Amino acid sequence: MQYQVKMYVSYKDGILDPVGKTTAAALASLGYSNVGALAVGKYITFAIDAPSEDRARAQIKEMADKLLTNPVIEQYRFELGH
Repeated sequence: MQYQVKMYVSYKDGILDPVGKTTAAALASLGYSNVGALAVGKYITFAIDAPSEDRARAQIKEMADKLLTNPVIEQYRFELGH
């Protein structure tokens, strides 16, 4: 069965997000000083063929830990659809 995957990747708590800080500062300079706690992450989409949802989830976790994310500084979550 083919599954559609939506993966959201962000920094773990306590990890500096320089792009988020720069973006927040740029918004403030444009007059949007009411924006705070801005974070920038990654959004990854792909399709995966797997015999079951459990196998798809296991493979997605393996791919995330080996290549799609840096498990030392990033966290992720994903959604499966058909």
